[in-house]
Amino acid sequence: GPGGPGPAEVGLGALPAELRAAVRALVGELDSLFTALGLREESFAVGALSRVVAAELASYASARNRRRTATNKASVIFVDRTLDLAGAVGHHGDNLAEKILSVLPKLPGHKTDVMVNMVELTALQTTDETCSIIAPGCLAQPNDPAAKALWESFMNLKQKEAVMEARRHLVEAASRENLPIKMSMGRVTPEQLSSYIQLFRNNLKALENHCGLLQLVLATVQTLKHPQTSKWDNFLAFERLLLQTIGESEMPSVLNHLLPMIKSYNERTKDDYACEDFLVLLIYIYSVVGEIKCGKELDTAEEKVKRALVKAICDEPEPSPLLQKIT
Repeated sequence: GPGGPGPAEVGLGALPAELRAAVRALVGELDSLFTALGLREESFAVGALSRVVAAELASYASARNRRRTATNKASVIFVDRTLDLAGAVGHHGDNLAEKILSVLPKLPGHKTDVMVNMVELTALQTTDETCSIIAPGCLAQPNDPAAKALWESFMNLKQKEAVMEARRHLVEAASRENLPIKMSMGRVTPEQLSSYIQLFRNNLKALENHCGLLQLVLATVQTLKHPQTSKWDNFLAFERLLLQTIGESEMPSVLNHLLPMIKSYNERTKDDYACEDFLVLLIYIYSVVGEIKCGKELDTAEEKVKRALVKAICDEPEPSPLLQKIT
């Protein structure tokens, strides 16, 4: 947690020459900024490199002179950016919007929107997931107030509540169009939402009036049915368990816990983690664990994980583009 810049074990001398030069340059720039602001700072640090920067600033000759005469007090918190990696690879809570964005394929040419399969709203009968006859839907619906309100719910509510909001919006839209909808209470299922969507299929006016809303509800149905969604929940459970135990467990025991889960292609079921999943988990683990005590036990555990992961990657019959790039 946050603490004063202190212990000598994180001194500047332990860093590579290029990083030492970068830290000194950064400290000089910070001192110039604080001089211009007339600040007498108290430094706090979260992370190993942040402690080095804070310690260097504390002992910097120009900064010491400044602190004697400056009149404005300030607290400065340095935070290691390593934790950003945990944010990028983590599975954050019970959020439907994040699941939709992670599970459904990206809309071509876009980084922040997805393709929603619209075949269900047509008379076309196909089981082909990649059917490209019908143009895909998407999440961005700037001209549809109901769809915008529903997307806000997906981002701000828990999944269970967000799915209930999807049902409520569908029922209201169907009622306005005088469609023969039968409201049911209790748990919302993807099948129930699909049955409501079917009511709009043969009514072109209703389709046109509520097209944006229907795209978001279809995205919900396709996400809830997607096999990756159950794996998402497994990721989240593992991450929560890791955060609860990391204070008590050493890194070798965490890696040894992970080892039996690394399975080659022929040993895996649909619920097991693939190679890419382990890369994501390892990035998460090393990001949140903080400083690691080196030693023979850690070397042995890391070597076992490396061997298992390399074997799993080599056994892939059709490596993904990501694995091809890595290898």
